[in-house]
Amino acid sequence: MRLGILGGSGLYQLAELESAAWRAVETPWGAPSDELLFGRVGDTELVFLPRHGRGHRLTPTEINYRANIDALKRAGCTDLLSISACGSFREELSPGTFVLVDQFVDRTRRRAKSFFGDGVVAHVAFAEPTCGRLADVVAGAADAVGIDCRRGGTYLAMEGPQFSTRAESRLYRAAGLDVIGMTNMPETALAREAELCYLTVAMVTDYDAWADERDAVDVAQVIEVLQGNADKARRLVLEVARRLPADRSACAHGCDRALEHAVLTAPERRPAATLARLDAVAGRVL
Repeated sequence: MRLGILGGSGLYQLAELESAAWRAVETPWGAPSDELLFGRVGDTELVFLPRHGRGHRLTPTEINYRANIDALKRAGCTDLLSISACGSFREELSPGTFVLVDQFVDRTRRRAKSFFGDGVVAHVAFAEPTCGRLADVVAGAADAVGIDCRRGGTYLAMEGPQFSTRAESRLYRAAGLDVIGMTNMPETALAREAELCYLTVAMVTDYDAWADERDAVDVAQVIEVLQGNADKARRLVLEVARRLPADRSACAHGCDRALEHAVLTAPERRPAATLARLDAVAGRVL
C-alpha cells in the first residue's frame, strides 16, 4: 500500500510526514507540477504532490495532468486521494463541508484527456469513476476526526480560470449537479487508465453564483474558507493513512484491473515509442 495525495488549492504540504524528502520524478509526458514529497504515517507510505505546485504557480489548464498521474504511478502509488476546493450548488452543502465525489461531468476543453493514442488505442470503463473501497475508508476517517462529510455527489469540471457566470451556475444547479471545480478532470480519467484506485475529496469553499441573495464568489472569500479546510484536510489524510492496511489486497471494484480488456490495438501494430511512453501507467497489460 502506498497512498498518493494530490493537494489542491490550500494544501501545498504535509508537514506531519515522517522521514519526509522531496524528490524529482521524471516522466515521458513532461514535468509534473512539482517534486514529490515521500514520507510515512505510521506503517503507511505516502507520496504527496501539490497539484498547482508549491506557491500555487499553475492554473488549472496549465497543470500537466498526464505527468502528475504518471509520476505518482511511477513512484509506486497504489491509491490516490485527490483533495480539491470546489463551489456548491446545494444549500445543504455549505462552506466547510467535504464531499466524497462519485460522479463527474466534464466541461473542460483544452486538456489532454488520455494516455492512449499515437498507435495504441484503449477504452476503459468509466461508469463508476471513483473507488468505493477507498471511499469507505475516507468516510470512516472523516467521522472519526469530526469532519462534516457527505458520501456521494456529482462534480462539474469547468475549464476556468474564471468562476461561473450566474447563468452557468443556475444551469448546472438545475441539472442536479452538486459541486463545481476546475481540476478533477481529466485527472480522474487518467487515474483510471493508470489502474489506480482514486477518490476526490471536494472541500466546499462557497456557493458559486446561483443565488441572487448572496454575493458572487470571489477569491478573498475562497481563501478565507480554504485556510480552515486545509487544516481539516491534513487531519483527514493522516487519519486515512492510519486506517489503511500495510499490505494491499486487490480492489473489489476492479480499479487496479481497469485495462484488463481495454486495449484494442493488436500487439504487432503497437509502436515501440508509444509502448515505452506507457511503461509506468500500462506496462502491466502491454
